[in-house]
Amino acid sequence: MLAALTDHWPEYLMEAAGLGLFMVSACLFATLLEYPSSALRRAIPSSFGRRALMGLAMGLTAVAIIYSPWGQRSGAHINPATTWTFFRLGKVHAWDAFFYTLFQFAGAAAGVAISLAVLGRKRLADPSVGYVQTLPGSRGPAVAFAVELLMAFGMMTLVLGVSNDHDLAPYTGVFAGVLVALFIALLAPHSGMSINPARTFGSAVFAKRFSFFWLYATAPVLGMLLAAEAHARLDVSRAVRCAKLNHMGESRCIFICDGKP
Repeated sequence: MLAALTDHWPEYLMEAAGLGLFMVSACLFATLLEYPSSALRRAIPSSFGRRALMGLAMGLTAVAIIYSPWGQRSGAHINPATTWTFFRLGKVHAWDAFFYTLFQFAGAAAGVAISLAVLGRKRLADPSVGYVQTLPGSRGPAVAFAVELLMAFGMMTLVLGVSNDHDLAPYTGVFAGVLVALFIALLAPHSGMSINPARTFGSAVFAKRFSFFWLYATAPVLGMLLAAEAHARLDVSRAVRCAKLNHMGESRCIFICDGKP
């Protein structure tokens, strides 16, 4: 444990920073698009139009994090479900998975805390923004669970397929960002669009609402693990080479890595 923490703490901090920045972006754009007195909110009366813009903003945020120097070094998991899926695939050491998860949760909470300090409680706590909580839609938790599981399955299937393809691997972050944007625009009303236990936790801490945290702590993990099993069984021609989403640079790799695709 101490050896992992001593040797790999920079990557752990980068994971925390990545998810923290993602949460700051989510809080900022949700406030701009949904807070009642926002000029942008008044200019775009369509809820779908606002969700589409939110999806675009968060998709671009994800792409920026993945291709940033820190994202290239840490692997830009910024999601415990991603980390533990790569652990299951034999690409992440146990203590690295543990500390990645710990720092991802801390980073998500820190991102909302920073947003609260900048935007103010009046804006961020307003029901229209609600600390960007992820909550089940009007169809209830069963539908939300199914949607979260399917989105997580789709995201990990895409990541494993693209990142291990020699020609497509450099564009893994772009594909993932597009999928994030589509999920938010089309499916957020059903589940809140989390697919990330730490992201949900960061909002729940400040909203003081954990009633559905179990859903977002289980469905994304289950969905990604199922995608990993499907990849291992159905796509044996493309072995998983590394736990990084983007392994095109020259940054240090702390994973059980078989080399660049």
